[in-house]
Amino acid sequence: MNGLGFEGSYLGNAAKIADDAILECKICWMPYDPQLGDEVRQIPPGTPFRALPDDWRCPQCDGEKAQFMVADAGTAAPDPMAQHIASVSERLVAEFREVHHAKMRDMPLTNPALHVEAAGFCAHEGMVLGVLVAPWFMNIILMPGPGEDWSQIPCGAKELIAFPSGTYEFVHNVRPGLGGYKACSLFSPMDTFGSQLQAMDVARAVLPALFDPQNRADDLAGEPEPEPAPSVVAPSRRALFTGRSAEAPL
Repeated sequence: MNGLGFEGSYLGNAAKIADDAILECKICWMPYDPQLGDEVRQIPPGTPFRALPDDWRCPQCDGEKAQFMVADAGTAAPDPMAQHIASVSERLVAEFREVHHAKMRDMPLTNPALHVEAAGFCAHEGMVLGVLVAPWFMNIILMPGPGEDWSQIPCGAKELIAFPSGTYEFVHNVRPGLGGYKACSLFSPMDTFGSQLQAMDVARAVLPALFDPQNRADDLAGEPEPEPAPSVVAPSRRALFTGRSAEAPL
């Protein structure tokens, strides 16, 4: 231990944890080394501790992530873009947790088995891209990069954005505590998900599928697909992000 270790490192400012920092479980002393990742949860090598999913636990004793302590602070200074991603994704989750508690908790379309959580947020062409899970929706989210402000974008305006798997329709939104962002609906409502784990497993599969050109299909590329009914994802797109088996139980 180098004196910099402390319990609940992730509950502090995660952006301050270096990308190559090694943390260890205070219960069983199992280390998490970003260079190795975690084969148990299929976390690829090169994944910083602060980028682990919220539901990640110690692969040896099942201890919570908050129980990990910094064992080696690492040498790499935190990347400014990584700091920005951590900041805006945390604000996004906080904003929609507030919406859930203030307005949505008792609404019929809300799935009580789920809570608000971010998945896979990363840099994309100078912007921030990821997936947001909430008890009433799952959306792909685009947010501005450092120094950018989308607060003036017209709410409700639609924009087609191309990815290797096809062209997707995003809707412009602005939230007081977040500013401007763009959202593409994947699932709404969320009644097909029986647990947060199931929802997050699908959410974490979205970005790899989004950037895989082999997922490109006639109804996802070229001409935009017909607009679905409000708040309902088109069946073809639902199939894309669930292994093209929309009828399979989630």
